Amino acid sequence: MTETWDDVNEHVKADWKEDTTPFERLYEIVEQTHDGQSAAEIADRALVSEPTARRHCKSLVNTGFAETEQDGQTTLYKRHSDRVLMSRIRELREEVTRPELLDSIKEMKIEIRRYEDRYDVVSPEELSQQLDADETEGWDDLTAWRTTRQNLAVAQAALAYDEASHQFAV
Repeated sequence: MTETWDDVNEHVKADWKEDTTPFERLYEIVEQTHDGQSAAEIADRALVSEPTARRHCKSLVNTGFAETEQDGQTTLYKRHSDRVLMSRIRELREEVTRPELLDSIKEMKIEIRRYEDRYDVVSPEELSQQLDADETEGWDDLTAWRTTRQNLAVAQAALAYDEASHQFAV
């Protein structure tokens, strides 16, 4: 007998449910949730009842792990946006030395200046106003510029966080 994908998925779900607590499953689902979802949607994905999902989601909101937003009468839950940012900052602090971080910041600033000079604009937003729909290279550069700018902000935040941590340690 050949198992179908549905059979395999059901088997994996059953193992997951057996090996974890309802809270662990819900935590894992909320951690992956970028866009708000109702307690019913989260319950379905986490293999728990809706009241259990609602209770655990409220606990995660109270601890700062999750946040809520309203969609009419429905409360939507998602992981807290600051959590993602702080995780990236912590990862940088742990994986990159201070000199490497400084070099990386310098390189990203140079890359941003190249985009500014190449297109004679001061921001990706300004560039987007000037590009035609068929300018593939320009749109690719726009995406890369935005990514570089975002990475620069995270790197600078990691550097500032590192400096502040040292000040508190003294």
